[in-house]
Amino acid sequence: MRIALDAMGGDHGPSVVIPAAASVLAKYNDLELVLVGPEDAIQAALADQGLSSHPRIAIREATQVVAPDDDVSLALRSKRDSSMHVGAQLVKEGEVDGLVSAGNTGALMAISRLILKTLPSIDRPAIATFLPTVGGPTLMLDLGANVDCNSDHLFQFGIMGVVASRSVYGVERPSVGLLNIGEEHIKGNDVVKVAGQALRQSQLNYIGNVEGRDIFRGEVDVVVSDGFVGNVALKTSEGTAELIAHFLRQAFTASWPARVAAFLAQRVLRDFRQRVDHREYNGAMLLGLNGIVVKSHGSADAYAFSKAIEVAISQVRNEMNQHLTSEFQQMLDVAE
Repeated sequence: MRIALDAMGGDHGPSVVIPAAASVLAKYNDLELVLVGPEDAIQAALADQGLSSHPRIAIREATQVVAPDDDVSLALRSKRDSSMHVGAQLVKEGEVDGLVSAGNTGALMAISRLILKTLPSIDRPAIATFLPTVGGPTLMLDLGANVDCNSDHLFQFGIMGVVASRSVYGVERPSVGLLNIGEEHIKGNDVVKVAGQALRQSQLNYIGNVEGRDIFRGEVDVVVSDGFVGNVALKTSEGTAELIAHFLRQAFTASWPARVAAFLAQRVLRDFRQRVDHREYNGAMLLGLNGIVVKSHGSADAYAFSKAIEVAISQVRNEMNQHLTSEFQQMLDVAE
Protein backbone atom coordinates (compact mmCIF):
# COMPACT_ATOMS: atom_id res chain seq x y z
CA MET A 1 0.00 0.00 0.00
CA ARG A 2 1.45 3.33 -1.10
CA ILE A 3 0.09 6.73 -0.06
CA ALA A 4 1.28 10.08 -1.42
CA LEU A 5 1.57 13.00 1.00
CA ASP A 6 1.48 16.61 -0.10
CA ALA A 7 4.53 17.62 1.93
CA MET A 8 3.99 21.35 1.31
CA GLY A 9 0.29 21.65 2.09
CA GLY A 10 -1.30 23.30 5.09
CA ASP A 11 -0.01 25.92 7.50
CA HIS A 12 3.11 24.02 8.53
CA GLY A 13 4.28 21.92 5.55
CA PRO A 14 7.11 19.41 6.13
CA SER A 15 7.46 20.27 9.84
CA VAL A 16 4.13 18.51 10.39
CA VAL A 17 3.99 16.06 7.48
CA ILE A 18 7.34 14.37 8.21
CA PRO A 19 6.69 13.58 11.92
CA ALA A 20 3.21 12.36 10.99
CA ALA A 21 4.71 10.12 8.32
CA ALA A 22 7.16 8.64 10.82
CA SER A 23 4.37 7.93 13.28
CA VAL A 24 2.18 6.15 10.75
CA LEU A 25 5.03 4.12 9.26
CA ALA A 26 5.83 2.79 12.73
CA LYS A 27 2.23 1.62 13.05
CA TYR A 28 1.69 0.08 9.58
CA ASN A 29 4.37 -2.30 8.39
CA ASP A 30 2.77 -2.74 4.97
CA LEU A 31 2.73 0.99 4.21
CA GLU A 32 4.99 3.03 1.93
CA LEU A 33 4.80 6.81 1.72
CA VAL A 34 5.70 9.10 -1.17
CA LEU A 35 6.48 12.67 -0.08
CA VAL A 36 5.66 15.16 -2.82
CA GLY A 37 7.31 18.59 -2.99
CA PRO A 38 10.68 20.34 -3.46
CA GLU A 39 13.28 17.65 -2.83
CA ASP A 40 15.72 19.91 -0.96
CA ALA A 41 13.08 21.01 1.55
CA ILE A 42 11.87 17.45 2.09
CA GLN A 43 15.40 16.06 2.47
CA ALA A 44 16.21 18.73 5.07
CA ALA A 45 13.06 17.92 7.05
CA LEU A 46 13.81 14.18 6.87
CA ALA A 47 17.35 14.78 8.13
CA ASP A 48 16.00 16.76 11.08
CA GLN A 49 13.85 13.78 12.02
CA GLY A 50 16.59 11.20 11.42
CA LEU A 51 14.64 9.66 8.53
CA SER A 52 16.96 10.35 5.58
CA SER A 53 17.42 6.67 4.74
CA HIS A 54 14.03 5.26 5.72
CA PRO A 55 13.36 2.27 3.40
CA ARG A 56 9.63 3.00 3.09
CA ILE A 57 9.84 6.70 2.29
CA ALA A 58 10.25 7.97 -1.27
CA ILE A 59 10.36 11.51 -2.62
CA ARG A 60 8.70 12.81 -5.77
CA GLU A 61 9.91 16.21 -6.91
CA ALA A 62 7.40 19.03 -7.35
CA THR A 63 8.74 22.53 -7.91
CA GLN A 64 5.63 24.55 -7.08
CA VAL A 65 3.35 24.98 -4.08
CA VAL A 66 -0.32 25.94 -3.94
CA ALA A 67 -0.64 28.61 -1.26
CA PRO A 68 -3.64 28.67 1.11
CA ASP A 69 -4.91 31.90 -0.47
CA ASP A 70 -4.20 31.00 -4.11
CA ASP A 71 -7.09 31.40 -6.51
CA VAL A 72 -8.34 28.03 -7.76
CA SER A 73 -7.93 29.03 -11.41
CA LEU A 74 -4.31 30.01 -10.72
CA ALA A 75 -3.63 26.64 -9.12
CA LEU A 76 -5.14 24.87 -12.11
CA ARG A 77 -3.49 26.86 -14.90
CA SER A 78 -0.19 28.16 -13.57
CA LYS A 79 0.89 25.60 -10.98
CA ARG A 80 0.83 22.33 -12.81
CA ASP A 81 4.01 21.18 -11.10
CA SER A 82 2.65 21.83 -7.62
CA SER A 83 2.89 19.15 -4.94
CA MET A 84 -0.89 18.88 -5.02
CA HIS A 85 -1.02 18.43 -8.80
CA VAL A 86 1.84 15.91 -8.89
CA GLY A 87 0.28 13.92 -6.04
CA ALA A 88 -3.06 13.64 -7.83
CA GLN A 89 -1.24 12.57 -11.00
CA LEU A 90 0.45 9.76 -9.05
CA VAL A 91 -2.98 8.51 -8.00
CA LYS A 92 -4.24 8.63 -11.58
CA GLU A 93 -1.24 6.70 -12.89
CA GLY A 94 -1.61 4.03 -10.22
CA GLU A 95 1.76 4.73 -8.63
CA VAL A 96 0.05 5.31 -5.29
CA ASP A 97 -3.25 4.21 -3.80
CA GLY A 98 -4.23 7.60 -2.43
CA LEU A 99 -3.26 11.20 -1.70
CA VAL A 100 -3.39 13.16 1.56
CA SER A 101 -3.12 16.95 1.57
CA ALA A 102 -3.67 19.74 4.08
CA GLY A 103 -3.58 22.34 1.33
CA ASN A 104 -6.09 24.74 -0.16
CA THR A 105 -9.44 22.91 -0.14
CA GLY A 106 -10.84 24.47 -3.31
CA ALA A 107 -7.63 23.87 -5.23
CA LEU A 108 -7.37 20.27 -4.01
CA MET A 109 -10.90 19.51 -5.11
CA ALA A 110 -10.50 21.26 -8.46
CA ILE A 111 -7.15 19.64 -9.25
CA SER A 112 -8.34 16.20 -8.14
CA ARG A 113 -11.50 16.50 -10.18
CA LEU A 114 -9.57 17.67 -13.25
CA ILE A 115 -7.02 14.86 -13.07
CA LEU A 116 -8.98 11.97 -11.58
CA LYS A 117 -12.49 12.82 -12.84
CA THR A 118 -15.57 11.61 -11.00
CA LEU A 119 -17.00 8.15 -10.71
CA PRO A 120 -19.84 7.31 -13.12
CA SER A 121 -23.16 9.13 -12.50
CA ILE A 122 -21.69 11.48 -9.87
CA ASP A 123 -21.94 15.18 -10.76
CA ARG A 124 -19.83 16.59 -7.93
CA PRO A 125 -17.53 15.03 -5.36
CA ALA A 126 -18.17 15.95 -1.74
CA ILE A 127 -16.01 16.25 1.35
CA ALA A 128 -17.27 13.81 3.97
CA THR A 129 -16.12 12.72 7.40
CA PHE A 130 -17.40 10.62 10.28
CA LEU A 131 -18.16 12.59 13.44
CA PRO A 132 -18.42 11.22 16.99
CA THR A 133 -21.95 11.26 18.36
CA VAL A 134 -23.88 9.86 21.31
CA GLY A 135 -25.16 7.00 19.15
CA GLY A 136 -21.96 6.20 17.25
CA PRO A 137 -20.26 7.64 14.15
CA THR A 138 -22.35 9.87 11.90
CA LEU A 139 -21.20 10.72 8.37
CA MET A 140 -21.62 14.34 7.34
CA LEU A 141 -21.24 15.77 3.84
CA ASP A 142 -20.51 18.18 2.21
CA LEU A 143 -18.00 19.94 4.47
CA GLY A 144 -16.67 22.62 2.16
CA ALA A 145 -16.04 21.39 -1.36
CA ASN A 146 -19.27 22.75 -2.86
CA VAL A 147 -20.46 26.02 -1.36
CA ASP A 148 -23.17 26.34 -4.00
CA CYS A 149 -25.29 23.24 -4.59
CA ASN A 150 -28.54 22.48 -6.36
CA SER A 151 -31.08 19.93 -5.17
CA ASP A 152 -29.67 17.17 -7.40
CA HIS A 153 -26.25 17.55 -5.78
CA LEU A 154 -27.73 17.23 -2.30
CA PHE A 155 -29.71 14.19 -3.40
CA GLN A 156 -26.57 12.53 -4.73
CA PHE A 157 -24.70 13.38 -1.52
CA GLY A 158 -27.36 11.41 0.32
CA ILE A 159 -26.77 8.36 -1.84
CA MET A 160 -22.97 8.63 -1.54
CA GLY A 161 -23.28 8.97 2.22
CA VAL A 162 -25.43 5.86 2.47
CA VAL A 163 -22.94 3.81 0.44
CA ALA A 164 -20.00 5.10 2.49
CA SER A 165 -21.72 4.45 5.81
CA ARG A 166 -22.61 0.91 4.80
CA SER A 167 -19.18 0.19 3.32
CA VAL A 168 -17.09 1.47 6.24
CA TYR A 169 -19.27 0.74 9.27
CA GLY A 170 -21.56 -1.96 7.93
CA VAL A 171 -24.78 -0.08 8.66
CA GLU A 172 -27.38 -2.16 6.86
CA ARG A 173 -29.84 0.63 6.04
CA PRO A 174 -28.33 3.98 7.00
CA SER A 175 -30.75 6.73 7.89
CA VAL A 176 -30.38 10.08 6.10
CA GLY A 177 -31.20 13.55 7.39
CA LEU A 178 -31.07 16.90 5.60
CA LEU A 179 -29.50 19.72 7.63
CA ASN A 180 -31.97 22.57 7.86
CA ILE A 181 -33.16 25.43 10.07
CA GLY A 182 -36.16 23.45 11.29
CA GLU A 183 -37.63 19.96 11.26
CA GLU A 184 -40.71 20.90 9.22
CA HIS A 185 -40.43 20.11 5.52
CA ILE A 186 -41.64 23.61 4.62
CA LYS A 187 -38.53 25.15 6.24
CA GLY A 188 -35.37 26.18 4.37
CA ASN A 189 -34.56 27.65 0.99
CA ASP A 190 -35.88 26.33 -2.31
CA VAL A 191 -32.85 24.10 -2.94
CA VAL A 192 -33.23 22.34 0.39
CA LYS A 193 -37.00 21.98 -0.03
CA VAL A 194 -36.68 20.35 -3.46
CA ALA A 195 -33.88 18.08 -2.25
CA GLY A 196 -36.01 17.05 0.71
CA GLN A 197 -38.91 16.21 -1.57
CA ALA A 198 -36.65 14.06 -3.77
CA LEU A 199 -35.26 12.24 -0.74
CA ARG A 200 -38.76 11.63 0.64
CA GLN A 201 -39.87 10.12 -2.65
CA SER A 202 -36.81 7.88 -2.90
CA GLN A 203 -36.25 4.42 -1.46
CA LEU A 204 -33.59 5.74 0.90
CA ASN A 205 -34.17 5.64 4.66
CA TYR A 206 -34.82 9.38 4.80
CA ILE A 207 -35.99 10.62 8.19
CA GLY A 208 -36.46 14.28 7.22
CA ASN A 209 -34.81 17.52 8.25
CA VAL A 210 -32.37 17.69 11.13
CA GLU A 211 -31.19 20.82 12.94
CA GLY A 212 -27.63 21.62 13.95
CA ARG A 213 -28.24 20.48 17.53
CA ASP A 214 -29.32 17.06 16.25
CA ILE A 215 -26.01 16.21 14.53
CA PHE A 216 -24.31 14.88 17.64
CA ARG A 217 -27.30 13.10 19.13
CA GLY A 218 -26.53 10.11 16.92
CA GLU A 219 -30.10 9.67 15.73
CA VAL A 220 -29.14 9.72 12.04
CA ASP A 221 -26.36 7.90 10.19
CA VAL A 222 -25.85 10.43 7.36
CA VAL A 223 -26.28 14.21 7.52
CA VAL A 224 -26.49 16.03 4.17
CA SER A 225 -25.86 19.73 3.54
CA ASP A 226 -24.18 22.03 1.07
CA GLY A 227 -20.51 22.77 1.65
CA PHE A 228 -21.01 26.26 3.06
CA VAL A 229 -23.43 25.22 5.79
CA GLY A 230 -21.58 21.97 6.48
CA ASN A 231 -18.23 23.67 6.92
CA VAL A 232 -19.66 26.28 9.29
CA ALA A 233 -21.34 23.54 11.34
CA LEU A 234 -18.12 21.53 11.53
CA LYS A 235 -15.93 24.47 12.57
CA THR A 236 -18.53 25.55 15.12
CA SER A 237 -18.48 22.10 16.72
CA GLU A 238 -14.67 22.16 16.86
CA GLY A 239 -14.74 25.55 18.55
CA THR A 240 -17.37 24.39 21.03
CA ALA A 241 -15.24 21.40 22.02
CA GLU A 242 -12.24 23.68 22.55
CA LEU A 243 -14.36 26.06 24.66
CA ILE A 244 -15.59 23.25 26.90
CA ALA A 245 -12.02 22.02 27.36
CA HIS A 246 -10.91 25.56 28.23
CA PHE A 247 -13.67 25.94 30.84
CA LEU A 248 -12.74 22.60 32.38
CA ARG A 249 -9.09 23.62 32.67
CA GLN A 250 -10.14 26.85 34.36
CA ALA A 251 -12.44 25.03 36.77
CA PHE A 252 -9.84 22.44 37.79
CA THR A 253 -7.08 24.99 38.37
CA ALA A 254 -9.12 27.64 40.19
CA SER A 255 -8.21 26.49 43.70
CA TRP A 256 -6.26 23.95 45.71
CA PRO A 257 -9.30 21.64 46.20
CA ALA A 258 -10.01 21.88 42.48
CA ARG A 259 -6.45 20.76 41.70
CA VAL A 260 -6.84 17.80 44.03
CA ALA A 261 -10.10 16.90 42.29
CA ALA A 262 -8.37 17.16 38.92
CA PHE A 263 -5.60 14.82 40.11
CA LEU A 264 -8.14 12.26 41.27
CA ALA A 265 -10.06 12.53 37.99
CA GLN A 266 -7.03 12.31 35.69
CA ARG A 267 -8.20 9.21 33.86
CA VAL A 268 -11.73 10.54 33.38
CA LEU A 269 -10.42 13.88 32.13
CA ARG A 270 -8.00 12.20 29.74
CA ASP A 271 -10.77 10.08 28.27
CA PHE A 272 -13.01 13.13 27.95
CA ARG A 273 -10.29 15.16 26.27
CA GLN A 274 -9.70 12.42 23.73
CA ARG A 275 -13.41 12.09 22.94
CA VAL A 276 -13.85 15.80 22.21
CA ASP A 277 -10.45 16.37 20.56
CA HIS A 278 -11.20 17.27 16.94
CA ARG A 279 -7.70 16.06 15.97
CA GLU A 280 -8.94 12.51 16.51
CA TYR A 281 -11.32 12.95 13.58
CA ASN A 282 -9.07 14.85 11.20
CA GLY A 283 -9.08 13.73 7.59
CA ALA A 284 -12.08 14.11 5.33
CA MET A 285 -12.83 11.90 2.33
CA LEU A 286 -13.35 13.46 -1.10
CA LEU A 287 -16.16 11.09 -2.03
CA GLY A 288 -17.05 10.63 -5.67
CA LEU A 289 -13.61 10.99 -7.24
CA ASN A 290 -12.11 8.21 -9.32
CA GLY A 291 -9.31 7.86 -6.80
CA ILE A 292 -8.68 8.17 -3.06
CA VAL A 293 -8.03 11.74 -1.87
CA VAL A 294 -8.14 12.87 1.77
CA LYS A 295 -8.21 16.48 2.94
CA SER A 296 -6.53 17.29 6.25
CA HIS A 297 -7.29 20.41 8.25
CA GLY A 298 -4.88 23.13 7.18
CA SER A 299 -3.78 23.87 10.75
CA ALA A 300 -3.34 20.21 11.69
CA ASP A 301 -0.42 19.24 13.88
CA ALA A 302 1.55 16.03 13.37
CA TYR A 303 -0.89 13.93 15.40
CA ALA A 304 -3.91 15.23 13.50
CA PHE A 305 -2.20 14.76 10.12
CA SER A 306 -1.35 11.16 11.03
CA LYS A 307 -5.08 10.60 11.56
CA ALA A 308 -5.75 11.90 8.04
CA ILE A 309 -3.24 9.42 6.64
CA GLU A 310 -5.07 6.66 8.49
CA VAL A 311 -8.35 7.74 6.86
CA ALA A 312 -6.72 7.15 3.46
CA ILE A 313 -5.43 3.78 4.62
CA SER A 314 -8.92 2.81 5.78
CA GLN A 315 -10.43 3.77 2.42
CA VAL A 316 -7.89 1.70 0.53
CA ARG A 317 -8.35 -1.32 2.76
CA ASN A 318 -12.15 -1.10 2.64
CA GLU A 319 -12.10 -0.65 -1.17
CA MET A 320 -14.30 2.41 -0.84
CA ASN A 321 -14.27 3.43 -4.48
CA GLN A 322 -14.96 -0.09 -5.67
CA HIS A 323 -18.06 -0.10 -3.47
CA LEU A 324 -19.15 3.30 -4.73
CA THR A 325 -18.67 2.28 -8.35
CA SER A 326 -20.61 -0.97 -8.00
CA GLU A 327 -23.42 0.36 -5.82
CA PHE A 328 -23.99 4.01 -6.70
CA GLN A 329 -25.74 3.54 -10.01
CA GLN A 330 -27.89 0.75 -8.60
CA MET A 331 -28.96 2.92 -5.68
CA LEU A 332 -29.53 5.90 -7.93
CA ASP A 333 -31.84 3.83 -10.15
CA VAL A 334 -33.79 2.57 -7.14
CA ALA A 335 -33.99 6.05 -5.60
CA GLU A 336 -35.35 7.51 -8.80
